[in-house]
Amino acid sequence: MNMPTKLKAILTHPYLALVLRLYIAGLFVYAGMVKINYTAEFAETIASYRMVPYWGVHPMAITMPWIELIVGIMLVCGIRVRSAIAVTGAFLVMFTVGIAVNLIWKAPIDCGCFHTLGDTISWKTLMRDLTWIAMAVHVYCYDRIFRLERKIEWIAGEM
Repeated sequence: MNMPTKLKAILTHPYLALVLRLYIAGLFVYAGMVKINYTAEFAETIASYRMVPYWGVHPMAITMPWIELIVGIMLVCGIRVRSAIAVTGAFLVMFTVGIAVNLIWKAPIDCGCFHTLGDTISWKTLMRDLTWIAMAVHVYCYDRIFRLERKIEWIAGEM
């Protein structure tokens, strides 16, 4: 095997997708758990991005952490992985656009990713989120092992 073929085999291997899926799942479960406990502070962070109308800040602060937690659990368990990673990817794109816009505006705001206060956005934050988007795309394209939904379908088929 030549080098490009080996590299392609490694990058498209389903175990790499599994590792990335579990990593992203852990991120979203942790982020959701933190934000659920501090909804008011998270609402302030959302408002500081100046991208949501004032009437949408509180509903977003209440529902977004729960969605993050649910899709994170779905990814860990391997339930509807493509749907869960698509939602995760959409959230990551939304977060990345918000960070990029506020970096361009030079707004000194907090990220709101894992802690409600104190984590100021930077170009490093933007690059981190872009990396996570690439991971989500990889999982969407190559993840195909250790899915609980397939076990359930298999067991139901034997009954």
